[in-house]
Amino acid sequence: MKKVFIIVLLFLGSFGVQAQELKWETDINKAIAVSNKTKKPMLLFFTGSDWCVWCIRLQKEVLKTPEFKTWAVKNVVLVELDYPRGKPQSDKIKNQNAGLQETFGIQGFPTLYFATAKLNKKKQPSYTGIGSMGYVAGGPKAWLAEADEILKRQ
Repeated sequence: MKKVFIIVLLFLGSFGVQAQELKWETDINKAIAVSNKTKKPMLLFFTGSDWCVWCIRLQKEVLKTPEFKTWAVKNVVLVELDYPRGKPQSDKIKNQNAGLQETFGIQGFPTLYFATAKLNKKKQPSYTGIGSMGYVAGGPKAWLAEADEILKRQ
C-alpha cells in the first residue's frame, strides 16, 4: 500500500513541475550571470505586454505553450524587457530597458533577440548578438524552427 501511495504522489508531483511557469528574468545582470553559468544564450523578449497586439498574440500562440517551455528550458535564458503603457515599473527597470532598446536598436515590438554577454572589469556588459526575430505565423512549430536556425549561428 505504501508503494502505491508513493507512486501516486510522484505521479501527481510530476504534473506540478510541468505546470510551473517559465522563469523570465527582468534584471539583465542576473540574466547574464545565469547565461554565463549555464552556457546558454539569452533570449531577450522586447514587448509591450499591455498594449502590443502582436506581443500578446505571440505570448498566447507560442511563448505560453508546452512546446516552447520544453524548448526554452533546454536552449536559452529567458529575459523579458517590457515597455508597458499602463502597468507600473520601477525607474531602475525603465532605465535598464530603455538602454537595452537603444543598445540592440529595437524599433518595433515584439522583437526577440538572441545574445550572449560578458561583464568587463567595470561590470559593464559587452553583448554578442546571435540574431533576432519577431512574430512568426504558424504557432510554436514554425516559431521554434526559425529560432533553432538562429541558434545554429552561435
